[in-house]
Amino acid sequence: MTRIKDEIRVVGFDDSPFDKNKDKSVVVVGVIFRGNKYMDGMLKTKVRVDGFNATKKLIGVINSSRHKPQLKAIMTNGITFGGFNIVDINTLSEKTGLPVIAIVRKKPNFKKIKKALKNLSKPEYRWELIKKAGKPIMLELPKGKLYYQYAGTNKKEAEEIIKKTIKVGNLPEPLRLAHIIATAIVRGESYGRA
Repeated sequence: MTRIKDEIRVVGFDDSPFDKNKDKSVVVVGVIFRGNKYMDGMLKTKVRVDGFNATKKLIGVINSSRHKPQLKAIMTNGITFGGFNIVDINTLSEKTGLPVIAIVRKKPNFKKIKKALKNLSKPEYRWELIKKAGKPIMLELPKGKLYYQYAGTNKKEAEEIIKKTIKVGNLPEPLRLAHIIATAIVRGESYGRA
């Protein structure tokens, strides 16, 4: 990408709430947005709770979508869905041909994450995937800050895409709406912050 248009089409993914003691899978919603202007479409898939299929599922739902030719970037709410089903943002970018930007509001506590991984299968492999995503970068915005990791683009373009997709607060619209919709699908109504 050389110039990022105001109405760049971005798909943002977030997972739904789940009960880690009962649920085997979690709904993941993708919202396609034109910049920060309006919603253009929606995607849905499921991933296993604490599984290993999040990357594959996102690749599949994106590459099979009729919206794919218009998409210019992928955003994810963090790099984990359904607990610790980790998205390999580099592989996701390579297999879709799109830049990937993983965004969180707070800086991840890697000591706590590494400790939590010890309770799951293949903790070393999961930790390697987390490290592979790179160190989260802080981005100061007019209404706060966020942290992001990226693949398939550069820092400058990643930040420009983030800024062009924010309308209210400090979270891009594709992620804000994906959170609202994913929560409502499972709980019957939306609540909480993404």
